[in-house]
Amino acid sequence: MEAELAALAATGATSLVGVMVSDSWESAKGGLARFFGRRGSDDDSEEELQAASEELDSARAAGDVGAQADLQDRWRRRLADMFQEDPGAAAELARLLSELAPDTSRTFVQLAGAVVNHGPVFHGTQVHGGITFNVGSVPVSGAGSSDRPDQVPPLTAPFSNRTAELAALDEALGARPAGSLAVEVGVLDGLAGVGKTTTAWQWAAMYRGLFPDGQLYVDFAALRDQSASVTAAGGDVSEALAMCLRSLPGGDDGIPGSLAERSNLFRSRSANLRLLLVLDDVDQPAQVRALIPKGPGSAVLVTSQRRLGELAMDGARLISLKPLDARGGLTLLSDRCGEEVVEAEREAAERLVGLCGGLPVALQVVAARLVTDDTLSMAELAAELDDEAGRLAGMALDGEESLVSAVLGSSYRLLPPDAARLYRLLGWLPYGVFDAGVAAVAVAVDTDSGTGTGTGTGTGTDARSAKRLLGVLAKASLVEAVGDGRYRMHDLVRLHARERATAEERESERAALTERVGTHYLALTAFADRALRRDRLRIADLSALLRDADDPFAVAGGPPALEWLDTERHAVLAVLRAAVRHGLNTLAWQLAEAFTALFLYRRYLGAWRESLELGAEAAAAAVASAETAGEIAEATAAEGRLRSLLSRPLLDLGENDRAGGELDKAAALAEASGHLVLRASVHEFLGRYRDLFEPSRAVEAYQLSRELNERAEEFRGAAIAAFFLGCAQDAQGDHLSAMVTLRQARQDLATRTEPDQRMAARVTAAIGVVHDHLGETEDAIRELRAGAQALGEAEATHYEAQALVRLADVAGRTNGREGLVRECLNRALEIHEAADSPLVEGLRWRLDALGR
Repeated sequence: MEAELAALAATGATSLVGVMVSDSWESAKGGLARFFGRRGSDDDSEEELQAASEELDSARAAGDVGAQADLQDRWRRRLADMFQEDPGAAAELARLLSELAPDTSRTFVQLAGAVVNHGPVFHGTQVHGGITFNVGSVPVSGAGSSDRPDQVPPLTAPFSNRTAELAALDEALGARPAGSLAVEVGVLDGLAGVGKTTTAWQWAAMYRGLFPDGQLYVDFAALRDQSASVTAAGGDVSEALAMCLRSLPGGDDGIPGSLAERSNLFRSRSANLRLLLVLDDVDQPAQVRALIPKGPGSAVLVTSQRRLGELAMDGARLISLKPLDARGGLTLLSDRCGEEVVEAEREAAERLVGLCGGLPVALQVVAARLVTDDTLSMAELAAELDDEAGRLAGMALDGEESLVSAVLGSSYRLLPPDAARLYRLLGWLPYGVFDAGVAAVAVAVDTDSGTGTGTGTGTGTDARSAKRLLGVLAKASLVEAVGDGRYRMHDLVRLHARERATAEERESERAALTERVGTHYLALTAFADRALRRDRLRIADLSALLRDADDPFAVAGGPPALEWLDTERHAVLAVLRAAVRHGLNTLAWQLAEAFTALFLYRRYLGAWRESLELGAEAAAAAVASAETAGEIAEATAAEGRLRSLLSRPLLDLGENDRAGGELDKAAALAEASGHLVLRASVHEFLGRYRDLFEPSRAVEAYQLSRELNERAEEFRGAAIAAFFLGCAQDAQGDHLSAMVTLRQARQDLATRTEPDQRMAARVTAAIGVVHDHLGETEDAIRELRAGAQALGEAEATHYEAQALVRLADVAGRTNGREGLVRECLNRALEIHEAADSPLVEGLRWRLDALGR
């Protein structure tokens, strides 16, 4: 309970100070004096409270924010000691404040009720060990305690200052009238490195008890790259919604492709939950509006480098974080270096705060240097920073000179040579989060020339050595360990590292580094692609690259391939962009082809579209620069493959005309390449397009796809084409031909060396539909039931529900099968309810009509 009691003390102090400046103070003072008097060693509690009130009035009149914060902090410490000795005191104070000053103490009363329990019954109260007691008939909202999301990262260093900003957040997000249905929004804005994220995390940690259904966290900096070309509007919002939906009841099931549908589904899933959403590094108001939950009492806490004034029109509270004043800067240095050290060199410490401009990220670097170098005094460091201020004037943020450059420059100069070189090259990475493996590849050198290699096979630094060097950089506060073995380089630090690389490295090294890192990601992405499905069509021949490489997904305990692709998708896309910029065309299209494996499972439409566009352009450029007939044929086939794949996200995004145009180009390229399997695949995609817009021509496309696959002896591809062909024939009314086609497709899929049982089950359900169209009711029921059962066993619940609804339709037209209809509809309803599907109401209506 230590953290909860600390949060209670902070909130209690805020409420107490609020009472002192309220109209209720005179009437409340006596009751509060009796409360504190019973727990003190003297009888002067009323005089103490009156003196505190007068001190607060003077500080407010003088505009002395620091003095106000000091007073509030004194009461916080006093309450913390009191609650630690007697946790029941918090409940007593809550009852007293709710009676004496209800308008200024709602947050404290709510938090005390969530943390402190009265009597033998514990209602939904969290205790150490991760156990939640729920006794009696108290309802548990959301997914239950075991599924409660708790995603806001923890603070790993002492938190100081920002008392006024935390109090403003408390007022904006914590204090609300009882029974309020509003969802409050608070926005912390300010310069990069000023402490917005840390302040948001601190507030979230203090007030976990206010949000019993959990806390969600979205880092928009991880959903974009500042140097990236502009992608589809709303792409990052769509991905953020998908992340949040996966963390709420219903999980990954039924997440739609469009932004509007995802936003609707998020509101539905959050309607009965009380959540906190922390949205980090937002740069557009639309990113916030789409992610406001519907649950009463929920809140959204936003950080942004921009002042999002438009959100104020929606009722959001805008709170700006400014650089720390002298008092705040000294407090931060005292927390990191020790109060006695600061007091011993008070004047020099004040100079350091001034030289750092009060920017917390700069002060943290200064503190790190002082802590790790016992021979360095504050006066010496202040003199050094003063001398360097003009040398790194080229380091700028938003066109203005930043004092962070001086701090980073002096810290960089003290790095050992090998750590300094790694630091420089990390500045050239196209993405700011990386692991030791990426760092090792970035700094790899050719032992003959001493420069970076162009193949990713250089020597000189292995992952273990890179991790050691990253530790050196972390101690200097130049990189930050973020968990899972990965590191993050702050944007300002990354800019400084890039400047140093430009000044000190050879011009050719940047492209060489991009090629090394790109090849590293290509190998890993290709291994992940093959782990998901080995018999997929691939144009790139990567056998030489993969032959001598270690496959991390093939070893016991290795990462799940799909999860790795999902985690690294931003880095892979950034590397792909960089490869295109540097003219590494073959590498770029090969990476785009392997990368598409992720999007066949998780449909991040904006990223999928961009990666395929980049890959197709790179393949076209590779054709233009090819020197042999074989290179021309391979690059031509690659462009055709990538353009055909591009039609899929384009259709989902509603860009139908462009999808058709890409398919026309893909068909021409496939013909020119002479690649039979590619031609077959392109015609399958053409068939799917025609199903939507030219159904009369879909059968022709699927027939050609099957024939080409058979000629190429790609029998799984032929079977899949036959499945789509049979469905198209049935839709056109040719039911007998459809039956023949589908039965052959099922046999081919089920009897392969590596059977595709999931696809075979989909065919079985389709056969049931054809039986129904032929009037063969008993056969239709048998096949649909078998297909639904197999799809359920394969965990293909979406297709299982489709088959069950069709089975209920057929059974409902016959006598004596009401029980089967109810069974099918109830199971389909269960599946759709888990996914918060819009089909739920229709299924409930049907069941109600049957009398359940």
